[in-house]
Amino acid sequence: MRSAGIHHITAIAGDPQLNLDFYTETLGLRLVKRTVNFDDPGSYHFYFGDNIGSPGTIITFFPWPGARRGVRGSGQVTTISFAVPHNSIAFWKERLRANHVIAEEIAGQFGSNALRFLDPDGLQLELIVIPSNIEGSRGSYLKDSATGSLDFARNDRLPSERAIRGFAAPTLEVRRPDPTEKLLTEILGFEFVAEENNRRRLRGNGSYASSAIDLVSSEAGFGQIAVGTVHHIAFRAADDEEQLRVRKQLVARGLNVTPVIDRQYFHSIYFREPNGILFEIATDGPGFHIDEPVDALGETLKLPPVYEPKRNEIERVLPTIHLHHSAAS
Repeated sequence: MRSAGIHHITAIAGDPQLNLDFYTETLGLRLVKRTVNFDDPGSYHFYFGDNIGSPGTIITFFPWPGARRGVRGSGQVTTISFAVPHNSIAFWKERLRANHVIAEEIAGQFGSNALRFLDPDGLQLELIVIPSNIEGSRGSYLKDSATGSLDFARNDRLPSERAIRGFAAPTLEVRRPDPTEKLLTEILGFEFVAEENNRRRLRGNGSYASSAIDLVSSEAGFGQIAVGTVHHIAFRAADDEEQLRVRKQLVARGLNVTPVIDRQYFHSIYFREPNGILFEIATDGPGFHIDEPVDALGETLKLPPVYEPKRNEIERVLPTIHLHHSAAS
């Protein structure tokens, strides 16, 4: 496998309306799918991303109202970072301030400036500036060998030239980095590209905006997965065939890998890497447009066929939410 990088990252939220408002209204992502947790249909599963939900732009949430807050620590994805254009840092500072979000400007890793802040549930986020030498032309950091150029979220209050381009380099914090790095390079096809202090950057072969991850060696206490933390990170497989090849290699390494699970919009396998982070390998297809038109993505609750007979019961249990124009535009 020569990984194209990150497919999606899934975290846990608290109040679903706060979560929806923040990621659509403040960060300008599009709600591309509103469904339920397939393993817990009494809970929502929100997918946010670019206009069509391209792999590499998708952040998803399980909102669990009333659940306890989690704790960031070792054995977790501790920071989710997004790539933004190099000339947009002032825009994002003002936008976050206007939305009452406290952001800290930091000297980003490997020479890129960044803004660090928390979402309403305490999930740590960063906006990392794309270096100008990379950004030179639109295709140089957006073109994707599998899906073409990323299609930015439509939001009439967010200029497309300032929009989030996809993931930058999420931080994986581990006690023992070597076995995790071996897994990422020897099976998932990432390559080591740079090192800075206790941080090592690995990159796949996808677009600049979604193919890198940072592996950080840490002696911090182990994290606790709950509200405000990452549940798992998913890496891309081009198709079912590639996914099965990778699964065989993972099993041969002695890892406990699930069978292929149909997630409606992609097919998935799951396993825990040597430091305990839950990894997923997800196929690029079939995509989010299979059950609703692109122009209507996220506007209605979509259920997998197995739950359709229980739709009325499920809708009674789920909290009421309200979509804003820019969330469903």
